[in-house]
Amino acid sequence: MAHAETHDPNTPLEYRSEIGRLNILGFWIFLGAEIALFATLFATYMVLTPRIADGPALGELFEVKSLLIQTFLLLTSSFTCGLAVHEMRRHNVKGLITWMVVTLGLGLGFLYFEIQEFLHFIHEGANIGTSAAWSGFFVLVGTHGAHVTFGIFWVTMVLIQVAKRGLTPATSAKVFITSLYWHFLDVVWIFIFTAVYLMGMVMHHG
Repeated sequence: MAHAETHDPNTPLEYRSEIGRLNILGFWIFLGAEIALFATLFATYMVLTPRIADGPALGELFEVKSLLIQTFLLLTSSFTCGLAVHEMRRHNVKGLITWMVVTLGLGLGFLYFEIQEFLHFIHEGANIGTSAAWSGFFVLVGTHGAHVTFGIFWVTMVLIQVAKRGLTPATSAKVFITSLYWHFLDVVWIFIFTAVYLMGMVMHHG
């Protein structure tokens, strides 16, 4: 005779179904592949950094104001994403959706400033074909930006499901997985902020 699956009431909703637990485990494996991808891009960038050819030095065009705005927007979005998950665990659908919408708005703001920055670099004569160093830069930072764009679409689709179906073990697992993905992108940005922008400016002004 089959028995209904019982759960500790303190177990987060997203872990209360086997499918949810397996999906979360699968996502951690997927993140491992993503880490390998970005590690490769970082390593390539580091090797290519000295090769500026006749183009401008990397740190020469970096603007502190734009960098700080982008960093503030993305790190704040990580905080609001955490608040959304907190509201989900309180079974507050309205709170979850509200904080996730704020997260999406901050993510869109980040993309806006990143695109403006790229256009500024191109205007100043630095594009993906200018030198090996700039090629490495655009591929690394552009790949991160593409992931943020995908994350915005993904979170939007999950929120639509939550709005239609409410909070179930399945939809909660999806929210939790997208939040992990978003936090991962914030961590990658911290590495980009340090290894690309800060080191680039230090090397240029050193």
